[in-house]
Amino acid sequence: MFRMRSVSMGMTAGLLAGFFWLAAAPAARAQGRDPVRCGSDDGHFTRCQVPWRDAELIRQESNSPCTRGQTWGVDRGGLWVDRGCRGQFVEIRRGGYAPPPPPSGGGWRPGPDWNREIRLQCESNDREYHFCQVDVGGHGGVRLLRQLSGSPCRQDASWGWNRAGVWVSKGCRGLFSVDRRW
Repeated sequence: MFRMRSVSMGMTAGLLAGFFWLAAAPAARAQGRDPVRCGSDDGHFTRCQVPWRDAELIRQESNSPCTRGQTWGVDRGGLWVDRGCRGQFVEIRRGGYAPPPPPSGGGWRPGPDWNREIRLQCESNDREYHFCQVDVGGHGGVRLLRQLSGSPCRQDASWGWNRAGVWVSKGCRGLFSVDRRW
């Protein structure tokens, strides 16, 4: 009788643990969205190809912080991670995400000289990936002013940008204009 009771209690505990795991699973799982793992290996910028317009982090898998707009985000080239951020991401469908409102008092705002053009030279030496860090801002943009290399500089192929800066690869070297906008 004692053996039967311990097996029954063990099965009950296992079923309860499974129930609580499912109940605690993110809403994304309930909506049928499969998570995508994307990670910044050795602290390098990484792009994960997804057909999404927006995403949310559902599980951080790194000790390095995963902060939207700083160490991860979604742009025209897909989902990107940087500086050691690693996690599981799911698509956010229209109407599913609204950025949090700013703290009372309007939150932090940059100084009056923040919105301006910055020119920088970014180079892929030895055809290696290189990231040139500059805060582009949430409404900024980047364009190639002048190619300085014999290797072609093609946006989204050998150069690109995100809120955190400009990346180059495949031997692209260029002078870039960063239109920094808050």
